[in-house]
Amino acid sequence: MVDCDSVCDRVSVIRGNAGGTGSGLRGEKKAVPRRNREPPSGNKELVRIPLRALRVAGLMYAATAIIYCRFATHEANEPQPTIDIPWRCPEKKHLSCLASRLMRRGVIYSLLRPALFRIDAEKAHGLALKALKHAPTSRPPAFAPSLATRVAGIDFANPVGMAAGFDKDGEVPDALLGLGFGFAEVGSITPLPQSGNPKPRLFRLVEDRAVINRMGFNNGGAQAAVDRLEARLGRPGVVGINIGANKDSPDRVADYATMARLMAPLAGYLAVNISSPNTPGLRALQDESALTGLLDAVIEARGAVCGEDGPPIFLKVAPDLEPADVDAISRIAMDRKLGALIVSNTTISRPPLSSPHAGESGGLSGAPLRDLAQQRLRDFRKATGGAMPLVGVGGIATAEDAWARIRAGASLVQLYSAMVYEGPGIAKAIAKGLERLMKRDGFATVAEAVGTE
Repeated sequence: MVDCDSVCDRVSVIRGNAGGTGSGLRGEKKAVPRRNREPPSGNKELVRIPLRALRVAGLMYAATAIIYCRFATHEANEPQPTIDIPWRCPEKKHLSCLASRLMRRGVIYSLLRPALFRIDAEKAHGLALKALKHAPTSRPPAFAPSLATRVAGIDFANPVGMAAGFDKDGEVPDALLGLGFGFAEVGSITPLPQSGNPKPRLFRLVEDRAVINRMGFNNGGAQAAVDRLEARLGRPGVVGINIGANKDSPDRVADYATMARLMAPLAGYLAVNISSPNTPGLRALQDESALTGLLDAVIEARGAVCGEDGPPIFLKVAPDLEPADVDAISRIAMDRKLGALIVSNTTISRPPLSSPHAGESGGLSGAPLRDLAQQRLRDFRKATGGAMPLVGVGGIATAEDAWARIRAGASLVQLYSAMVYEGPGIAKAIAKGLERLMKRDGFATVAEAVGTE
C-alpha cells in the first residue's frame, strides 16, 4: 500500500515552500516578511507569485492528498505520485496556469485515480465528460512539424487520435483536441436516440490494464449531435464522425445512408462502424456482399449532399477476422476508394486475463488486445499492398506502442482505454515520445516510417 503519510508530507512541504501552513496539513501559519519571500534557488526565470494564489493552490494540493490517502489502493510496487511545481507562468495567470500544467502532466489524475476507480466505470466516464465540458476551452497545442502528416487528403497535426466511444455524442471534441490529440473521433451516433444495453455494461480490468464494454451504441441520436457539431464548424482540428445503425432498425443500410447524409457536411471524415460486437448481427455487414451494398449506399448519400467534395470514408473493422475476410474487405475498400481502414475494434476473444471481470461478455480492449490488433494491421497492410491508409487501434498505451504500429503500417493511431489508466496527458506524452523515436531511428516524417518494420 502507498504510504499516505509520506504523500501528505510532500503536499505540506509544498505548501510550506509557498509561504503557507508550516509542516503539517493543518499547521499554523508562519509570518514571512515580504522581502524574505524568495523562490526556490537554481531557477533564473522565476516570477513573483501572489501569496493568495499560492494559498489556494496549497488548499488544492491538500484536498487532493486527503482524497488520495482516503482511497489509495495501489500495490506496493507501484511508484508513488510525485509533484513538481511549474513555477514559471509566461502569461502571469499563475493559479490557472498551475492547475492547467498539473492536469496536463497527469499529477492531478494520478492522485485522483484511486478514488475514481472506486466509482462505477460508466459513472466515472460521465464525470470525465463533465469535467471536459466545463474546462476552459483552449486551442490545440503546437507540435513539431515532423509529427504532421497527411492522410486521405486531411492534414493532421500529429498522428495520435482519440478513438470512437469516449465522446459518443460529440460533446467534447475540442476539449480532446486541446489535450493534444491530433484528431478526435466522436460516436458511434445512430439516427434515433437509444439507451443501449442494460447496465452494468462497462468494466475495468485493472489487473490487465483492459476494459470490457457491452454498451450497445448508446447515444442521444443524430439530431442532438448535429446541433452540437454545427456549432463547432470553423474551429481548428480534425473531428471524425463514427456512424452506426439503430439496434431495432428494419433496414440498417438505410440507417447508415441517413447518417452519411446528415454528418458528411460536418465531418473531417466519416467512420463507418460495422464491427461493434455489442449490436446483434452488426458484424454480418462485414460479409462481402453485404459490405458492398452498404458502402455503395453510404457513398451515394455522401455525394448527394457534398458532391465531389465530401469527406473521406473510413471503415472500422473487427480484429476477429479470417484471412479470407481480410482479403475481401481490402479488395472492396480499394475498389470503392475509401479513405482508410481503421484496424481494429474490440475483440470477442479472451486471452488469459487476471481480473475478476474477465468473464463479462462484450468487447475487450486495452493491453490484451495489442498483439492481436497489431497482427491484424499487418494482415491488412499485406492484403492492400500498402495502397490503403490504415489507422492502428487497440492496446496502444505508450509512444513505443504507437511507433510499433506505425512501423507495421499505420498512418495514424488511436487510443481510448489507455487514457482510463494513464489520464488526460497521454496523447501529448505519446506525441512527444514519437518525436523522440523518429529522431532515434532516423525518420524526418511520420509518413516515411509507415510500414518500415
